[in-house]
Amino acid sequence: MREVLGWIRSITFAVVFALVLGIFVFQPFKVDGHSMDPTLQDEQRIYVSKLSHTFSYLPDYGDIVVIDSRVERNRTLMDDIMGHPLVSLVTGQGDDHTMYVKRVIGRPGDVLEFKDNKVYRNGEALNEPYIKETMEYAADGKITVPADHVFVMGDNRNHSTDSRDIGFIPLDHVMGTMIENPLKK
Repeated sequence: MREVLGWIRSITFAVVFALVLGIFVFQPFKVDGHSMDPTLQDEQRIYVSKLSHTFSYLPDYGDIVVIDSRVERNRTLMDDIMGHPLVSLVTGQGDDHTMYVKRVIGRPGDVLEFKDNKVYRNGEALNEPYIKETMEYAADGKITVPADHVFVMGDNRNHSTDSRDIGFIPLDHVMGTMIENPLKK
């Protein structure tokens, strides 16, 4: 009986440790679709540091982030718990296609313009060698990224659902920043 209790205690500790690690430190995600082509491919696994989400860090320009696209609702700790792969496996709730992988283009206070098939940030055209093809998008006027929000776009600009469609992303909806794969360097 003592050995069984030892096993149960060890398994419980391992599960709790995995949950804490995945909720607060890092988590794997799978790219769903082609909106980040050519940088990331459909079905590719990426690993995301969740420290920016845990400690409310502002991601840098160009960072690839995972966002919760449900910007019209507030996020809670329960959302983070239910989004953990182990919890999803146990509850039987698969991917509900609300998590998107995108690139940070604008930070709070930035003024963005979309003209001449380019993105302009604070009056300067962005150098974006990572995009798939020339962007076929223009918008009238300028937009300003509000406080505590970011503006994100996919690298496959002509085939991406991003901040142009869903709006500015509250910082608490930025789930984390992609960790570069050291084996690819």
